[in-house]
Amino acid sequence: MKKVLSLFLSLAMVASALSFVSCNKTKQVKVGVSMPTKSLQRWNQDGANMKKELEAAGYFVDLQYANNDIAQQTSQIENMLTQGDSILVIASIDGSALKGVLDTAKKQGVKVIAYDRLIMNSDAVTYYATFDNYKVGTIQGTYLVDNLKLKERTADDPAYIELFTGSPDDNNIHFFFGGAMDVLKPYFDSGVLVCPSGQTSEAQCATLNWSTEAGQKRMENLIAAQGYGPAGKKLDAVYSSNDSVAQGITNALVAAGYTAANFPLVTGQDCDKPSVKNMIAGTQAMSVFKDTRTLASQVVKMVDAIAKGSEPPINDTKTYDNGTGIIPSFLCEPVYGDKSNYKSLLIDSGYYSASDIE
Repeated sequence: MKKVLSLFLSLAMVASALSFVSCNKTKQVKVGVSMPTKSLQRWNQDGANMKKELEAAGYFVDLQYANNDIAQQTSQIENMLTQGDSILVIASIDGSALKGVLDTAKKQGVKVIAYDRLIMNSDAVTYYATFDNYKVGTIQGTYLVDNLKLKERTADDPAYIELFTGSPDDNNIHFFFGGAMDVLKPYFDSGVLVCPSGQTSEAQCATLNWSTEAGQKRMENLIAAQGYGPAGKKLDAVYSSNDSVAQGITNALVAAGYTAANFPLVTGQDCDKPSVKNMIAGTQAMSVFKDTRTLASQVVKMVDAIAKGSEPPINDTKTYDNGTGIIPSFLCEPVYGDKSNYKSLLIDSGYYSASDIE
């Protein structure tokens, strides 16, 4: 009888152990998360949100920031592969610079999710998670149409604008800038909207690394060359694809003597804390809010599906071609933010505390 009881207990213990392993199998899955830099607020938030949610779901997370250094990001991803990470989530610095290391990932059977920046020219990219980046641009462009009253203007009374977008190595600028220009182009064509510098191509308007300092320097040069100022040539608006560049633009305009009473309309994206403060102060008009919590949650769902051998949720199979074919994608919705709704959008939702933007 004792032998039977002992055997029964042994079998029960084995069954319990197997059940434990089965219930906790995600703990054995290592997820490498590669973010481009800690120098921009949004990437800090993205990385922290991702790590928190993935760990809560039971995954081991290796989160690395690459300091906007392509070689460093490549090395970090190589280390992730060496350490046995089986799923990679990558927000690339240069969307065309990772093919070599991702070829290795593919050979090892590692699944790759491009995060918010599409990785180009690599068939190792399995999925893409981002916001509807074309819509980001159309939201910004539509804001300018409405607030500059372009539909009511004639070429005898045009609005004057300068244009800024982001880093030329970021594939997203084609969608941000393209969406905005698709909205604004009819008004440029009719003479209702005028860019005095003539710098309207994506290449002319690019800002390397989305740098605040580079945005400020270019705006300072435009102010000097065109004679913009409260008592000088009229400037009604400055289109900026994101907040880090917009902050540099604002710095230059403030130094040129503009105040909230006569400040050109400056657009942005990300609702970074300094830009929210600028919106409240009247030195940035609006920003497109992309809730990184939403994107992180979506990526966790994708990782979970991959880990369990199922198909992750996808809502776009037509838009994003990385040069090797269409990458199945999930697009989260961006929303409009300005001085009138920032409290409900950012504070009441728990994204920021009130003290964050005081």
